[in-house]
Amino acid sequence: MIRSPLRAGIALACALSLSACGGGDGDVYVGGSITGYTKAGLVLTNNDGPRYEVPLGTSFIFPELVETDATYNVKVVASPDNTTGCQVVEGTGTGKAVFSISSVQIACTLKTFPLTVRVNGTHAAGLAIVNGSDRQDVAPDATVVQMKQIPEGAVYGVAVLAAPGQTCTVANGSGTMDNVGKTVDLNCTTP
Repeated sequence: MIRSPLRAGIALACALSLSACGGGDGDVYVGGSITGYTKAGLVLTNNDGPRYEVPLGTSFIFPELVETDATYNVKVVASPDNTTGCQVVEGTGTGKAVFSISSVQIACTLKTFPLTVRVNGTHAAGLAIVNGSDRQDVAPDATVVQMKQIPEGAVYGVAVLAAPGQTCTVANGSGTMDNVGKTVDLNCTTP
């Protein structure tokens, strides 16, 4: 059986060790995850405090701590110029007796730009082109095909998937999307 003074000493040691780990001062970190963040320019505030310029990455933590039981309110002050904006999800709450809050989510929507395929030469039915998972069947009378728009800075690579009875090649079919759009040439010949 443990004696009463020993129990008090153990309880005191546990309390001191929790305090040394940050559990006793009540300060918690506020942070979370970011999606769609590919270019610098995201600026956040917490409780309308100092502006925090978020470094590129998929997560963030405010340098200022929040007291236990104090509220936090994360807002987007500025969004990167390659986005249509960034939204905060689960950006408000109260710090509880935990070591950090990591449930704040920032979702940025990237601007997208057209990827156009110019079709040169005669071609038959069954011609199909792809850019990643985006498949487009090319009508026999088509001179232009619009692929799905892609974000600025994303890579693309247009290729011929099927060209029955003919030879079709793609010129300048791969690269990185700019903030205007790209045009690719599809050249077809029939033997």
